[in-house]
Amino acid sequence: MSRRIPRLFAATLAIAALALGACADKTDDAPEAGTGQSAAAFPATAGKVTLDQRPEKIVSLTPSATEMLFAIGAGPQVIAVDNNSNYPADAPKTDLSGFQPNAEAIAGRNPDLVVISDDRNKIVDQLAKLKIPVYLTPAATTLDDTYQQITELGTLTGHPTEAADLTQRMRDEIAKLVKDLPQRSEKLTYYHELGTELYSATSKTFIGSLYSMAGLENIADPSDADGKNGGYPQLSQEVIVKADPDFVFLADTKCCQQNADTVKARAGWSGITAVKNNQVVALDDDIASRWGPRVVDLLRSIVDAVAKVPA
Repeated sequence: MSRRIPRLFAATLAIAALALGACADKTDDAPEAGTGQSAAAFPATAGKVTLDQRPEKIVSLTPSATEMLFAIGAGPQVIAVDNNSNYPADAPKTDLSGFQPNAEAIAGRNPDLVVISDDRNKIVDQLAKLKIPVYLTPAATTLDDTYQQITELGTLTGHPTEAADLTQRMRDEIAKLVKDLPQRSEKLTYYHELGTELYSATSKTFIGSLYSMAGLENIADPSDADGKNGGYPQLSQEVIVKADPDFVFLADTKCCQQNADTVKARAGWSGITAVKNNQVVALDDDIASRWGPRVVDLLRSIVDAVAKVPA
């Protein structure tokens, strides 16, 4: 997806930060769209939204929610998604925008439910005047936020059982991933790169919490100790080189074509432990910027990298 400034990224997590589409590993085993019926009951309420009947014309204006909807089997009910929702491949992508939502354009799709992550342009009130219900899925700050959004979308779309199954599989996979990590007397350190401007994410962010689960220490934390940068400080070349991280995780491989070679070519970076030990890890920009079901795949990438380093 198109890159946005870090402050916007901080407001919407990575939905606005990073680029282009992605493949998943093992969280794609959600129920196939349209298969089976769960014990759905209507009217259904989730958050501030109550629906009298199952929605059959859903518009999703946030990539994370789009992934959630398809993962719980609500794909056939989704008639349009925003221009950044590039996964799964069969999602009905349109020119609708979640960053600059247009009430008239959305209403033109005649939706019976709109899912969006931010109330930009006071879109919730605008759509309310048109009698169009809106469910907000704010940027997650914890995995529990992700589980809650999946659960509530399951309730609203008539797929509560599928949603419960998905969240349980995610919990089980995550527990399995972190269970066998080697115990270390000293934590390995890392730098997570959002873009070539050297913005990063601290441990207090959603993405940072995943690294913490993998037992890693974040070199960006001191740069936003007071939280004034919302967990997304801009580091300097000097700070990163001096911190000498054991890992460099690149979440700008698609948007900015970064890789181990481009990192090594940066002034002073060839001496960083991560570079010397071939521990520059290329992530999928989209998977690293969304808080839907594929967070399991992101954590797997992190854990796999960490597991290769002898304890």
